Amino acid sequence: MREQSSSFEIARIVSELSEMIGARLRKAYQPHYEQIVLRLNRKGLPSTDLVIVRGQRAYASNRDRPMPSNPSQFAMILRKHLNNSRLVGVEQFGFDRVVKLTFEHGGGKMGLVIELFRDGNILLLEGDGTIIRPLTHAKYASRSLKKGVKYSPPPETIDPRSMDRGALDKILDGSEHDLIRTLAARANLGRVYGSAACNIAGLDEKSEARALTKEERSSLEEAIQVMVAQLSSGSGGRVWMSDPESKNSWEESEGESSRDSASSGIVEFSPIELPQMNQGLMVNLPSLSLAYDAIFGSHDAAAFIRREEERLVESGEHDSEEGGRLERRALQQRSAIERFKERASITQELGKSIEDNWEHVDSLLGQLRTAIDREGWHDIADRAFEVDWIDSVEPSKKTVVAFLPDEDNEPGASVTLEVEKTVHQNAQRYFEEARVQKSKAKGAQEALDRTEKSRERAEKRAAKSAASGKLRGKKRSRKFWFEKHRWAVLSGGNLLIGGKDAKGNDVVVRKHLTSNDLYFHADLHGAPSCSLKLKDGLVINKSPSGSVPEGVASLQIVQNLGEDAEDARDLPEEVLNEAAQIAVCWSRAWGSGGAAATAFHARSSQVSKTTETGETLARGSFVVRGKRSWHRDLPLELAIGLAVVNGVPIPVSGVPFAISELCDRWAKIVPGRVKKEEVANRISKSTGLAQEDVLSCLPPGGCSIEDFGLTQP
Repeated sequence: MREQSSSFEIARIVSELSEMIGARLRKAYQPHYEQIVLRLNRKGLPSTDLVIVRGQRAYASNRDRPMPSNPSQFAMILRKHLNNSRLVGVEQFGFDRVVKLTFEHGGGKMGLVIELFRDGNILLLEGDGTIIRPLTHAKYASRSLKKGVKYSPPPETIDPRSMDRGALDKILDGSEHDLIRTLAARANLGRVYGSAACNIAGLDEKSEARALTKEERSSLEEAIQVMVAQLSSGSGGRVWMSDPESKNSWEESEGESSRDSASSGIVEFSPIELPQMNQGLMVNLPSLSLAYDAIFGSHDAAAFIRREEERLVESGEHDSEEGGRLERRALQQRSAIERFKERASITQELGKSIEDNWEHVDSLLGQLRTAIDREGWHDIADRAFEVDWIDSVEPSKKTVVAFLPDEDNEPGASVTLEVEKTVHQNAQRYFEEARVQKSKAKGAQEALDRTEKSRERAEKRAAKSAASGKLRGKKRSRKFWFEKHRWAVLSGGNLLIGGKDAKGNDVVVRKHLTSNDLYFHADLHGAPSCSLKLKDGLVINKSPSGSVPEGVASLQIVQNLGEDAEDARDLPEEVLNEAAQIAVCWSRAWGSGGAAATAFHARSSQVSKTTETGETLARGSFVVRGKRSWHRDLPLELAIGLAVVNGVPIPVSGVPFAISELCDRWAKIVPGRVKKEEVANRISKSTGLAQEDVLSCLPPGGCSIEDFGLTQP
């Protein structure tokens, strides 16, 4: 599947974005170095994200996507200049892969140029076209993209929308290639649309361009006009599936998740008809942005997660990075040693040359002193070029750059002489500089020896850590919202949230028990109130960065689960049983010595703080009215898996079946006599996870661990 947009797709995207004129830019994000997201709000409508992947594509999306909590410098600049501004213009430069968005606010108009060719770029412009900041500074033969210069678009290419017969003949006659290559490059159609033009005209793509007959050229001209007319007057997008089964899967898909799965069968997309494709496998979409979102949306929405995963380094990789850094330092030190030695040799040789040419230098200095006393430094400097043995004069430093005679008694090596000093003093200055450089070389050699030893130690640590399968714990200024509570993941990815104490119970019910969720509680006094979330959960990240170690699950947070369910009661029975099992594991049943326990669930509307007259409820307690659904003989066992969630390495807990399906490296936890602090410490040391995070996943009481690759990969 091609990833880079052609001018045809960009023309349709520009047309679609023009429908958003009047929207306000609420926030700019940079979830990854390759991507900028502009959040646009139209009055009375949900916000829309304009996703810009540099050098490849730009499209509108309503997909949920994680965003960094700390904006990048470029995102901050965009926010400073564009926040709350109104989109007033969208244009394509000719038929180039360049789009300009114009925004307006109280201070006037500003532009945002999106270049979608080569490596791409995004540039913020003043109203007069001066570049405020480019995403990447760049310099080309005909233009420079840097702060403070006027923006200059790339050289204009041929626009097939305005190409007449004369221009087409000129292109064909001037080509030495076959027809498809000529149309793709010289006519600015690209290979996909060049092939479409050949198919419509009934021409062989491999035929020689300049050899086309008059009738064939007329057919080609008409074909291009047909394509241009479809692009100008049409709307929406088209995708082509790989086979009938893929098309059926797409047509039967409902909801974002199922569409993402079905999109793997898409082999081509376009804003117009492509006759070279199988029309029986074509699917029409309301917009080309929807096609982009179906094909690339899941990958692009995970950009922030990929960035975090790329930053996530195994402890062994950290040492490897350290070894690499030390190796670079060693190279710099070796280079410095060579420079110091070279400089020492050069200055020592120049000092010797001054002494060897004592009479020449002494005579030159004497003449200079006499001339300076008579005429002054500045007059001498102005006339220095008239003297063959003088290169330049520096009055402020009272020095001259003079030439020493070579073997033919002609001006040769140049030296800097202090006029007020003797020949010997000038030579000594060079000898002293040589000694300083030798001393620096010696010091650099000692530093290099220390660096080499440190690098060897780092490489040994890297090998040891890589073999242990550890993750490097990540320092975080802020945790995920669900980590403030007890939490677990169920089959299907749904989250179960539970209170850690009485205050936590109140928060769970008040803030995290919506009308679509279910309330779970163990049949024991003091057990935590739990909420089974219908929409919120964790799913496998389909676009991991590749930095995640083998055996570690890459997950991402979503808020669109249960799209086909009215509330959590519609979830599979096994998921409800898992939630009940976790609820009893979080209760005092864990340390009671029993092997099983009972729990119930109820609708959120049945849970209330309101009591009968004269009765009171303690903090964290609730009244459950109406029929309860019971879950009996629930086993007391949990599991912990090793995962990376939105780029952050954390343990995930749940029932053994769900965690074993989700994570390759996991361990089963059952009641035992080992303190949970000791279990947490063991898991932390063997995985690299923060001990605090592991401890929060363990049930209240003694534990016993059955390892399935968690601590010994």
